[in-house]
Amino acid sequence: MLLKRFYDEKLAHASWLLGCSATGEALVVDPNRDVAQYVEAAAAEGLRVTHVAETHIHADFVSGSRELAARTGARLHLSDEGGDGWRYAFAAEDGAVLLKDGDHFRVGNVRVDVMHTPGHTPEHLSFVVTDTATGDAPVGVFTGDFVFVGDVGRPDLLERAAHFAGTMESGARTLFASLRRFADALPDYVQLWPAHGAGSACGKALGAMPSTTLGYERLFNWALAEKDEAAFVRAVLAGQPEPPMYFAQMKRINRDGPAVLREIRVPPRLAPDRLPALLAEGATVIDLRPGAAYAARHAPGTLSVPMGKSFPTFAGSVVPYDRPFHLLADPSAPEALRAALRDLAMIGLDDAAGWIEIDAIGGAAEPAAVPEWSADAVDAARMTGEAEVIDVRNSSEFEAGHLPGAHSFPLGRLAERVGDVPRGKTLVVHCQAGSRAWPAVGLLTAHGFPVVHLAGDYAAWKAAGRPIELGAAVPA
Repeated sequence: MLLKRFYDEKLAHASWLLGCSATGEALVVDPNRDVAQYVEAAAAEGLRVTHVAETHIHADFVSGSRELAARTGARLHLSDEGGDGWRYAFAAEDGAVLLKDGDHFRVGNVRVDVMHTPGHTPEHLSFVVTDTATGDAPVGVFTGDFVFVGDVGRPDLLERAAHFAGTMESGARTLFASLRRFADALPDYVQLWPAHGAGSACGKALGAMPSTTLGYERLFNWALAEKDEAAFVRAVLAGQPEPPMYFAQMKRINRDGPAVLREIRVPPRLAPDRLPALLAEGATVIDLRPGAAYAARHAPGTLSVPMGKSFPTFAGSVVPYDRPFHLLADPSAPEALRAALRDLAMIGLDDAAGWIEIDAIGGAAEPAAVPEWSADAVDAARMTGEAEVIDVRNSSEFEAGHLPGAHSFPLGRLAERVGDVPRGKTLVVHCQAGSRAWPAVGLLTAHGFPVVHLAGDYAAWKAAGRPIELGAAVPA
């Protein structure tokens, strides 16, 4: 048996290739849309991808299962658990094998047993792997978003991201039961191969190790150690980060059927003089430069989504899904443009209508800048009633300490709450250390708000010993 892990740093997402060397068959579990990596890795090992499986309907990226099956001719294996509303709408059309608890399938000499492990989502499955060429005991489990290193999948996403009211607590109780059943069914030595690592918004305290064992998690994973259901429910729902706006789109796309791209398409290059007209029409234009460059000079109405580790998450928080978008990019760095298009496709932003060279901002009407205010300037403006402070960190961060009188608008939900942002004053925008502030600044300026950035953000404010307040935000 061969096992290979693929990790996308920007999505904090792990996918897995399992192969049987004896028969040349291979299974890919929870692939993303960059499917060439799996085909190439399998070929390098003398394998062919014959099976593609998903643990659940993902909320944080567009699944590549359909894409990979279309490219290789592999058979899809999808959950048939969870009841109405949680079944794959494209399963019959694509000839998928539908899986229920207790089912199994084989990848050459490797047996894969199906365990229904709901809680994170109603349809969630875990895949228990036995290498029958070496023995009849399980070697590991693909746990998806069920059990992570040091944490478990959050049960609140259906309510907080997909807006299924009243599902958080019931999901938490279901997750507790699934954990008890899982822990009772398997031995300590079994390896656990999860679908996410540190930085994922699918949990709140994921470890950075690529894999773990059930025995280790019994000792050090708080969720497996907690034996009281009520205490577990309180703990698993507390302090979860705000899910980005795009998570609701991912659920819909992955349930109904992601489009098969075949390749990442580079849209046409547009003439620089098109930029003013696009902005006048209200088009979505994404500036890919670092936040500092955007702050120094940008075209009014453009969004700031700096390229970097958090690019897909930031883009999914501020870029609308219901219209085409355009990119401002550096023509001397074509690979950076391709990387941006690849990352956007990973979260279902496929409709790139064109790109314009970044120097075109010089032709926009009155290029703008974002002032940076010192802590003293912020204090003075607040004292005179000229400014409001907008904190775009997560609610748990805000509750642990924030600037006096600040408003909490977490970046992941800012786009849907922009109508609640106070008007009539200058907005002082900040996050913890700067990275989340720029997408928020771009979004707010695009909506016509006068915006400045707090120098040093919250970290510098606190380090300077300035006053802070504790407690949750007052609803707007």
